[in-house]
Amino acid sequence: MKSTIVRIKEYKNNANGAEKKIVDFLLENPEQVVNYTIHELAEKTYSSASTIVRLCKKLGFKGYKDFQKSLVYELALRKEVLDEKTQEITREDSLESIIEKVTYKNVISLENTMKLIDLEILERCVDILDNANTINFFGMGSSLLVAKDAYLKFLRINKPCLISDDWHAQLLQARNITKNDVAIAISYSGMTEEVLRCVQTAKENNAPIIAITRFEENPLSSIADYNLYVSATEFIFRSGAMSSRISQLSIIDILFTAFINRNYDKYLKQFQKTHIQKPYKSID
Repeated sequence: MKSTIVRIKEYKNNANGAEKKIVDFLLENPEQVVNYTIHELAEKTYSSASTIVRLCKKLGFKGYKDFQKSLVYELALRKEVLDEKTQEITREDSLESIIEKVTYKNVISLENTMKLIDLEILERCVDILDNANTINFFGMGSSLLVAKDAYLKFLRINKPCLISDDWHAQLLQARNITKNDVAIAISYSGMTEEVLRCVQTAKENNAPIIAITRFEENPLSSIADYNLYVSATEFIFRSGAMSSRISQLSIIDILFTAFINRNYDKYLKQFQKTHIQKPYKSID
């Protein structure tokens, strides 16, 4: 289910006069709102209960209680992430402690990423991939490795796709992309300059943009048409992407599996066709 706070932020520009006060209050005081009755919130925002109910429905909820329940869950998830960030790698850590911390971080990142998946957005992304002439992947550094993994997966089922190690070549991909193609941009920070430039170029060509990025507002998520979020649980001590890379790979696996499930028999035959037999040598 899409983040409650993200829904509010996305709706903010469309809010009317009465709704704007409510939206601003929700974004500034989410921890307080979970304890308010609808009438208390109406009093705080100088609005009416009926206006709040209408706003909740516009945000995709059945009513105020449904909205409040979702907000409670999200705040609990964010608190959990913050608590995890206190368990950083330290100079004094033993090998056993490092194993435990890194493994725990990866497991939690995967679990939280699963909770952040919006089924409607995922379904829409699969639709776009299914109809796209070509999938164009964009990413730098460790995110490029994730993009390459995705490229090999779609290549195996003969879905036309492009990826390049060279940033200039990626930019050329973006300049050649059309509205009948799709761009998948991968960046944990959502702030990688080269990726943003490619995405902006693809956007100008009216290509749909799917972003795989962290669960926080960032430049990439703002440009993208569809966001598949990963949990923001990376260590402060970050010599290279760790839990974020695992989560990005998981999103790719989910997206790819959902895609092939659309035409299961067709792609099963393609898997058999493209399987590369490994030479077997007996060991005496």
